[in-house]
Amino acid sequence: MSWSVWLALVGAGVLISLTPGAGAVNTMANSLGSGWTRSIWGILGQQVALLAHIVVVAAGVGVLVAGSPVLFDVIRYAGAAYLVYLGVRQFRSRAAVARVGKVDREPASSMFRRGLLVNLTNPKAVVFFLAFTPQFVRPDRPLVAQYAVLAATIVAIDVVVMWFFFAAAARGLGRLTQRESGQRALNRVFGGLFVGVGVLLAAVH
Repeated sequence: MSWSVWLALVGAGVLISLTPGAGAVNTMANSLGSGWTRSIWGILGQQVALLAHIVVVAAGVGVLVAGSPVLFDVIRYAGAAYLVYLGVRQFRSRAAVARVGKVDREPASSMFRRGLLVNLTNPKAVVFFLAFTPQFVRPDRPLVAQYAVLAATIVAIDVVVMWFFFAAAARGLGRLTQRESGQRALNRVFGGLFVGVGVLLAAVH
């Protein structure tokens, strides 16, 4: 991969990562609930799912997913249902925390698993990478090395954007969690965002 192509990949990767979606909402919710530092566990889970999507596309399985309406819809609706579930749980769990006055310190394994599922159950990512990767991969050159560079670049950019932009932005809202009313307000906002993204994932073709 030439430097010019790689720089184009970096620019595209930054724009993609800055586009708000389920991963961004999940990252901000983790940052508010468990702190900026510990939010990295959810981000890492999202990156594992991202790598899985790239591997699926590189192996050619992505063509089958994109070409099978039934399989695509099954994954799409499962992902949408999971996001709606997260939204409902956000409403309920934060209300419980506000009542007892405790700080929600979610286990790292739980944040990692949720981050993994949030990105893994989004089949549109597979379709996106099917359209995205041919712009930066040349079939006449070793594919493994090219996909390795692409994956490393995309993952590195997404970690930086998620942690230092979305998770950091959520820190500014942290003072609201010091009051019960503020916790309820943030609960409704992020619960609504999760549900909204889930509905969009199910409705948009």
